[in-house]
Formats: sequence, C-alpha cells, structure tokens
Amino acid sequence: MKLFKSYSEKEVKRVRPIVDKINSLENEISKLSDEELRGKTNYFKKLLKDEGKSLDDILPEAFAVVREASKRVLGLRHFDVQLIGGIILHQGRIAEMKTGEGKTLVATLPAYLNALTGEGVHVITVNDYLARRDSEWMGKLYNFLGLTVGLVISGMKPNEKQAAYNCDITYGTNNEFGFDYLRDNMVVYSSQLVQRKLNYAIIDEIDSILIDEARTPLIISGRANQASDIYKKADRFVSKLEAKTIVEEDVKDEAQAEDNEKYDYIVDLKAKSASLTQKGISKAEKEFGLENFNDIENSELVHAVNQALRAHGIMKKDVDYIVKDGQVLIVDEFTGRIMYGRRYNNGLHQAIEAKEHVKVADESKTLANITFQNYFRMYDKLSGMTGTAMTEEEEFEEIYKLDVIEIPTNKPMVRIDHPDVIYKNEAGKFRAVINDIKSSYEKGQPVLVGTVSIEKSEKLSKMLDKERIPHQVLNAKYHEKEAEIVAQA
Repeated sequence: MKLFKSYSEKEVKRVRPIVDKINSLENEISKLSDEELRGKTNYFKKLLKDEGKSLDDILPEAFAVVREASKRVLGLRHFDVQLIGGIILHQGRIAEMKTGEGKTLVATLPAYLNALTGEGVHVITVNDYLARRDSEWMGKLYNFLGLTVGLVISGMKPNEKQAAYNCDITYGTNNEFGFDYLRDNMVVYSSQLVQRKLNYAIIDEIDSILIDEARTPLIISGRANQASDIYKKADRFVSKLEAKTIVEEDVKDEAQAEDNEKYDYIVDLKAKSASLTQKGISKAEKEFGLENFNDIENSELVHAVNQALRAHGIMKKDVDYIVKDGQVLIVDEFTGRIMYGRRYNNGLHQAIEAKEHVKVADESKTLANITFQNYFRMYDKLSGMTGTAMTEEEEFEEIYKLDVIEIPTNKPMVRIDHPDVIYKNEAGKFRAVINDIKSSYEKGQPVLVGTVSIEKSEKLSKMLDKERIPHQVLNAKYHEKEAEIVAQA
C-alpha cells in the first residue's frame, strides 16, 4: 500500500510550488476592489486569446482570484489542500478527498479556469437536488466574477436546455447529460441541438458514475407494435409452472441435470437468466396446442414466454420495481430512487405488467443508446472527485486513462474507519445492526442505515418497531417525502 501512497505524495509535492505561488498573490489580490476583481475575468480571456497564454500560465493568478471572490461572496476561503485538489482536477485527474473536505468548493477552481476558454465546463453530480444546490450556491461566486451558470435537469424544454449548455459552466446529472447527447443525435436540424462540443467535465462521486454505473445503458425508445394479449397469455402459462432457482452454480454434474428436469424452468440468479426445461417445453406445447414450441413461426410467443419467465424468476417487486397507481415503475439499483418515464425494453416491462395485473402498455423499440463509459470518454478532458477511488485505481487507469491522487486532509483525521464485520447469516447480521442502533439511540446519537433494497429497509423497519425505536424509512416508495424526512433528520 505504501507504494501507491508515495506516488500520491510525490504528485502532491510536485504541485506544492504552484500552491505557494497562489498564496504569494493573496496579499496583492485582496487589495483589489470588487470591480477590479471582476475585471480579471476579461483580462484572463484576453491573455488566452490574444497573447497566446495557456491555462497553466494563468492558473496561479486565476485560482487566487477565485479564492478572493469566494471569501467575499460565500465567506469561504479555500484551504491549501483544496487548491491542490483544484490543480489535480485541472490536470484531468481524479482527486481522492475524504468526506467533509469541501469537494463542492474545490470544483470552483478548475471550473472557473477552464470556463475562461469559452468552450464550456460541465460539473456532473449524482442527483438533481445536488446539481440544483451546487449551481445556486457556487453560482453566486461565478456570477460575481462575470461568468454564466446553467442547470440541466429533467423536464426542461429544449430551448431552456440550449441556454443552460451555452453557459460558461453547466451543472447537471450524468443521466441528463447522457440523454441530451442521445436526443441530439436524433434531431434533424443543427439548430435543434442542445449540447455544444464536450469540452471538460468535473464529475462528483466519479467512482459511482464511471465504475459502478459504467455499463448502464441509457436507452431512448419509441413505440413499436401494439401490445397484444400475448403477454397475458404467456403470464397465465408461466404462473402455473414450477421453478428451480440456482444462486451460485459451481457443479454441473449429471445428477443435477437430471434434477433440473423435475422442474418446468430454471432460474440462474447470477447469470440473470430463466429458461424452460424439456418438461416446461412439453407443457407449453400442450398449453398453446403446438407441435413444436421452438418453431420459427412461434417466435413471438417464445419471446413473450421467455420474458414472462424473467419477470417471474428474476425481477423482484420492491427491489427492481414498485407498483404505484397501476403502473410498474423501475427502481434505480444504485440510488434506490424511482426512475420515472423509464421502461424496460424488449417486452420485459410488458411481462412485468402482466405479472402484476396492471394495464399492459404498447411495446417499445430502441432508437438510440449509449453507456456512461462511452459517453464520458468523448470529453476532451475528464476529471473527478470522490472519497474512495484508490480501490478502483486500476479500472480508472485502464478504461479512462485517469490516475488517482490522494489529497491530504486539511487537519489530521480524527474519524475512525472501522474494518468490515462479517456474519455467518443474515439473521445474525440484522440482530447486530439492531443492537448497534439501540446503543447509539440510547446515547442520543443519530444513525443512518443503508440497505440494498426496499424489501430489506422494510424488514429492518419492522425489527426497529418491535424494539420501539422511533425511525423514518426513506426509499423509493416515499420518494416525495424525501426532502422533508432529510430535513427532519
């Protein structure tokens, strides 16, 4: 581990002289009037455009200007370690900064510097709330310095988005930026494009977006054909079948193959696949009066049955989706939030609608898709911040050619990060969690408990009720109450 540490230490040492230079300018810049400080923006633009200066040439003075403006507008002065973080981000690298070290303020430095070229800077956060908060809060600083700030969130009209992307600095979520890129690829006239060239991105929680969600496809669908009764028929058939579920398949011996044939279909949770056995196929032929179920002319029915098998075997209610007001709504596995307006494609959504006995909507077909990995690799320069990137250091290097630099904390760390505790089974783990919460509750210490699914959060809630510990549950079912619950906490 020391080896990696020393790489970061060496890199931090290399930017120290730049920090000293920024600090040496503080005295002089603090004497400027607000008007003179604001005038620096045009002065920098002129240096870049007419005098052939590079961003690195003007970095020390530009950072000193941002720090001074921040003191005046926000009442916050960037610490030296935040200046280091800002330099690392400007270099197109990942700054690993511990929670509470002020990442939001760090982003203002490279965002201002890179916005001076007029080519646009995108600051990307994980949800709409943070994008709005940061754009309003840090926006005061940018506006003071004469730069424009835009916000891109879902539900905006194309002309509003166009205006937001044309700003010097644009805040928004990874989902929205990705979808806007896809929509831009589908317009007919260039005047309808909302995004400009993808110039420079600063990604907050970069590991969550570029590693955990890297392969998540963003898909724009259009209507394909009318949803016939085929999904309902397939559902009626599948709900009568008996399934065997495999959690982790290591041994594939003959005894197991024979055992599999006692069931109608096999669900492999690891591979996320569900398929009929020979016994199941015979039942299907009998049910639908067919000679050969897998004949090419039955392909539509086979497809509907396969999706019904997935809907029953793999897709879990209150984990993958919820049913609300007669609609099947997808739950984002990373944030636990409802993804309004999103539907599973290829008929899977229809199969779930049939399973849950709600109205089956028309089928959709994919018109455009891209993964986050491919979208973000199109930026000329990419950088990001996170509390935990060292663990994914190799992936960042391999996939995105980004290196991770550990930024020292402003004051020595006093928080203790305990190692993981492993339990033999879930019941033991949950009991330990309850006991832990209980002892914190008795001390009057607030506790935040994260679970992997809605179902688990409700199980824990019932256990807390039994122990008479007052608590709030925040999951996709209580999406609307989120701000209120967090405010109360």
